[in-house]
Amino acid sequence: MIGRRPQHRSIDVHAHLGPYSLFFIPAPDAATMVAVMDRTGTDVTVLSANRAIQQDAHLGNTQALAAVDAFPDRIAAYAVINPWQDPVRELERLTHDTRFVGIKVHPSLHRYPVTGARYAAVWEFAESTGCPVLSHSEHRSPYDTPALFETVAERYPGTSVILGHAGITPAGVDEAIEAAGRYTSLWLEVCGSQMTGPLIRSMVDQLGSGRVLFGSDFPFIDQRMSLGRVVHADLTQSQREDVLSGNARKLFRWRPLPDGPGTPREQGVDR
Repeated sequence: MIGRRPQHRSIDVHAHLGPYSLFFIPAPDAATMVAVMDRTGTDVTVLSANRAIQQDAHLGNTQALAAVDAFPDRIAAYAVINPWQDPVRELERLTHDTRFVGIKVHPSLHRYPVTGARYAAVWEFAESTGCPVLSHSEHRSPYDTPALFETVAERYPGTSVILGHAGITPAGVDEAIEAAGRYTSLWLEVCGSQMTGPLIRSMVDQLGSGRVLFGSDFPFIDQRMSLGRVVHADLTQSQREDVLSGNARKLFRWRPLPDGPGTPREQGVDR
């Protein structure tokens, strides 16, 4: 029924903002995203700017903060750390600006392995502060195949790392489940064009529902489609609530997420 209030409330931990250079994305602005969130029952979306991931981490991170300022009760920001673009500077910025709630890295796009020395400062920061890190993960990628994160977890046991896409492919999901089964600091996130309800059920069956997170890759992938995969997966109500929102609230403790519509999180003053 058109206009019906969504029955499930969610937190989307994997989304993007702004245009992307490799293909067209219609309406990638924050206002449009929030309008879709209103229809899907998504209280909060945590995003990174495409410009930060692709061309200019500093400028893109500024764009993400502008989206937070425009919608402080609905949007939270990752600070993108590009290992080739003065990562220490962006980590310093993250330290002093409480509008950032986590770190985003994309080893495949930046062509630098997640285990490389240029990422050491990221893992050290995450371990010392409790700041969660969302990383792209892709089966058979030399930069971020899920098994590589076992090395990160071994070296930095105090980190909390979200494997974005959980390896992307069905074989990648299997690999991500194996890695997360060995290291409790690894969390799995469910967005991707090859993701299905049975794959999400497999994550929950093998890991329990406490380390699986809803993400959409919105607006690359329509948030409604990504949400539907979780809503219609063969999960119990309790398991579904964990995946959709409970686990995100549990993970983002360093700088808590806003509560949702009408309840903005206290914002930082350093710009």
